[in-house]
Amino acid sequence: MAKKSTKKAETTSAEENSSNKAMSLKTLTKSTVWDVQENDIFRMLETAEKDAEIKENLRHFAGIIRSAFLIEEVKEDDKATCEKLTKQDYKIGTINLGDNAKLTWAIKKRPIMRVTDLTYENIRHISAAKLIEVLDRNFGGGWDSLSQSIQDIIESGFDISTTTLPKDRLHKKGGMYEKKVADGYEVLEVEKGSWVEAIFAKLKPEAYKPRMKFDDAKGFDDDEDDDSDVEIEDDYNKPDEDDVEIEEPNDDEINEDNYRTTFDIETSDEDDAESLSDYIADE
Repeated sequence: MAKKSTKKAETTSAEENSSNKAMSLKTLTKSTVWDVQENDIFRMLETAEKDAEIKENLRHFAGIIRSAFLIEEVKEDDKATCEKLTKQDYKIGTINLGDNAKLTWAIKKRPIMRVTDLTYENIRHISAAKLIEVLDRNFGGGWDSLSQSIQDIIESGFDISTTTLPKDRLHKKGGMYEKKVADGYEVLEVEKGSWVEAIFAKLKPEAYKPRMKFDDAKGFDDDEDDDSDVEIEDDYNKPDEDDVEIEEPNDDEINEDNYRTTFDIETSDEDDAESLSDYIADE
């Protein structure tokens, strides 16, 4: 039976953080949609009546929303269905599309309950504590029992390490378990007879992406070292090498002490050719 770390989970997680109110349907992606909640979706859809582009591409935006939310289209006056869905934690809202056209949706954030619910889009939008809960709900054979595709998804968002030790050695003072927990890792313990596999998980930091800033006076600034004070040699007005006049040597100044060739000419034992015609075959 799996055992979770007793370390208290953080009160706030990636999926519980408040949404960015500046986000709109036009900027929503299949990754960022996991950051918003049901009420945020309805707020974004309120602009559909005034934005022709959103109305014309509502199917496209609905596809993005569906990647993170369950959507049921209902009739506004169907109180029985609305009440049923509300009990299932759906949020219900009506969208005005103009020309007296209305659309009533019941939406609910897709739950992440099993490892098969994990995707590259949502993996960075859950906490390490939530990941441990998901693994605990699905485990039995340990980390290696997961398919390679699921492991790849998890490791794209989390640092994962494992160790398998006898029960009485796992929590040894100063050991790996103690160090990992102190470093902020969540832990899942999977019992394997008299041994225990400990799986440590910690959310990876966001990769740093340099941003270019625009300064009205200097233009683009890529946050790198300022090279404005570096002197660049101007070769534009320099004459080409072919144009440089080469001074002819003075035959009077050449003697056997200051003249030498840069290569040796080997002589052949064969008879010397008398003329160039000796190298050309007779036609």
